[in-house]
Amino acid sequence: MRFDAITLFPEMFDAVLDYGITRRALDRELYRFKSWNPRDFTDDPHRTVDDRPYGGGPGMLMQAEPLDRALNAVQQDLSSENLAPWVVHFSPRGRPLTHQRVMELKNKPALVLLCGRYEGIDERLLQRRVDEELSLGDFVLSGGELPALALMDAIIRLLPGALNDADSALEDSFVNGLLDCPHYTRPEVWQGLAVPEVLKSGNHAAIAQWRLQQSLTITAAHRPDLLAKRGLSKQEQELLAAHPPGAPRNKAAEGK
Repeated sequence: MRFDAITLFPEMFDAVLDYGITRRALDRELYRFKSWNPRDFTDDPHRTVDDRPYGGGPGMLMQAEPLDRALNAVQQDLSSENLAPWVVHFSPRGRPLTHQRVMELKNKPALVLLCGRYEGIDERLLQRRVDEELSLGDFVLSGGELPALALMDAIIRLLPGALNDADSALEDSFVNGLLDCPHYTRPEVWQGLAVPEVLKSGNHAAIAQWRLQQSLTITAAHRPDLLAKRGLSKQEQELLAAHPPGAPRNKAAEGK
């Protein structure tokens, strides 16, 4: 798989390229990455990529022409490998990024990540060159680089061979429509809190049922919308009825 990022700050992608699972996946040649700076596709000595918006208002907008030239360069480079680009732009108006969409984008051979800055990008460029707009949530960031990094990380960890234990990705939150269950490690007792006995029992069937029950209860408490979308089997309904959720934990809201 190949990622191409059109960005004014290519050094930000070092966060994915140089660390952790995504660095290991790069070393294993599971994906490739190339950055393209719009300033390299300008004609003026100042390498200008932005200008004031028509109609007035605060801030500056990224101009269409440098981005269009950068996209042409990416497309030409990809064509040498017979790869068709899928251009993703990150915007508050984009569809929410979900696990399902990550799984679908993982199958694209070449993703072009268009990272806007300032007040945004000239709408004409978006209309002509963008295939899809995505959003991380109902908030605004300074640019598209952070969403691009999040998308890359989410996809790369799903590539075969990226994780040392391939089953890890199968047990993530959202994979089966539920949030993940709690996890514990040594010591058995920490600050007076003990690891649940079932996890030490060696009874794999009981452990699996406990984990499912915990996932159901946590999802019902924190993300009931997921349950409404997913639906529950008869066994899951019984487990949830036997262990109904309490109030979701939110220490930030409690001022803790």
